[in-house]
Parts: sequence; structure tokens; C-alpha cells
Amino acid sequence: MQTVYDFTLPKGYMDSNGELHRRGKMRLATAGDEISATRDPRVLQNPSYLTIVVLSRVITELEGVQGISATVIERLFTADLAYLQDMYQRINDVEPPTLTAVCPDCGKTFEVPLNFTREG
Repeated sequence: MQTVYDFTLPKGYMDSNGELHRRGKMRLATAGDEISATRDPRVLQNPSYLTIVVLSRVITELEGVQGISATVIERLFTADLAYLQDMYQRINDVEPPTLTAVCPDCGKTFEVPLNFTREG
């Protein structure tokens, strides 16, 4: 099973010396990564910061950058942040489960997302 994935950022992280870093590695997230991130004081103060903290835990390498911190993630261009968020979801299979359905009239097969939330 693959647990570490290579990536190349679309824009790249620009460090304080103006050097651009694009290649890196992201590992699969653990339950502990997500649980500890929800306890981070920055996340408790601002829930949207959760993405920053989680990515700083699962990105294990960014060429030429010593230690990936939340500050490094904060300094990414928005295109790179969106790229990493999408990658995180893809490699961790963070998608709702689907059911394969067949149309009784035409016989076409399609995927239907399952929604387990209750309303009312």
C-alpha cells in the first residue's frame, strides 16, 4: 500500500530569499493527525485554520525547506493550497460513498452519492 505521494506545486513556495520550491511529498493522514489538529489553539480560535494545521502535519517534505510548519503552509499561493487540499482529499479517499444505480427505463449505469445525514 502506498502511503507517501510525490507532488509538484503549480506555482511553488517562495521562501524569504526569493527561492522557489515546487516538489514535495505528502503522506496519508492518520486519525491522530486530524484529532490533534482539532485541538490546536489556532483551530479552536478559527476553525478554517484546520486545513493549514493538517497539511503541515502530512506534508513531509518540500524541496530545500527545513521543517514544514503551519507558517510555511500559510505562505503558499492560493493555487498551491487548493492543489494540496485536493490532493489530500484524493489520497485519503475523503469522498462520500456512492451507490451504483441502473436506470430502469434506459439501462444506463451511474453513481449516486449516499447521504447519511438526517433532516427533520
